[in-house]
Amino acid sequence: MAKHRGFYEVGAKWKFDPVTGTFHIDTSPARDPNPDPWQYKYLHQCELDGGEYATPCQGRELTCKGGPNGENGIPVVWYHAPAGIANPAWTYHSGPTCFYDAEPEDLLPRIAADIQREFQNLPISAGSVTAQPSPHTLRGAQTNVYADPVEQEFDITMFGQRVHVTATPVQYTWNYGDGTIVGPHGSKGGALPDERWGEETRTSHAYSETGDFQIILTTSFQGTYSVNDGPPLPIPGQGQFSSDPQTITVWRSVTRNYADDCNVNPQGQGCPGAGSR
Repeated sequence: MAKHRGFYEVGAKWKFDPVTGTFHIDTSPARDPNPDPWQYKYLHQCELDGGEYATPCQGRELTCKGGPNGENGIPVVWYHAPAGIANPAWTYHSGPTCFYDAEPEDLLPRIAADIQREFQNLPISAGSVTAQPSPHTLRGAQTNVYADPVEQEFDITMFGQRVHVTATPVQYTWNYGDGTIVGPHGSKGGALPDERWGEETRTSHAYSETGDFQIILTTSFQGTYSVNDGPPLPIPGQGQFSSDPQTITVWRSVTRNYADDCNVNPQGQGCPGAGSR
């Protein structure tokens, strides 16, 4: 088996240059509000820092046969260290696991360059929208809306490798269908008991016009991915996914005043069961 000397640092910091066809480290300021606190590297299972190999280990190497295209792979072990530190002390993270690729030194950068697009194309559910009251509400009244997005996991194949993706909801944008858009913010809302319907909440909305409106939630997800049971690496940026529209009909309310006391005159105008006149 060919030996692949050295280690290959990975993370959500690789950029692909379409002009040169090469990968390089992205040194632009990070935009991820929750960056991974770790940096990672992987070595051949029996490789030591400095490029030497532990001879006793070579007899106990993980066998990597039967790749996606019938090829053999190489066993690797993952290490991690605090992010942002040059020449850190690396500690064992996980492994050994197998990489199946003719050029494993370029495998992680290739996956990192394409993972955000793959993430956005996953069938991630933004969550279903519920309105209170529904399907009818009143003009000028507070209509409470909420959603139920959850963390989701997917297994995909990239460049012949098994990639496990975890998507976690982090922010929510509400489009109430009447031109009002609120968010993104951190509240997905929640249900109110019947006796509290009409209260204002962080996600409620009061419609000023009557008619039918479609409420749509856009949920922003942050993701991580691991390659062949390696460590969870951050997916750069966020993915936005929209819910199915929830249609709500807004009615107007009419108030009338009556002089009759229904306890004294149950047939008085406006009393329950009395005919209109």
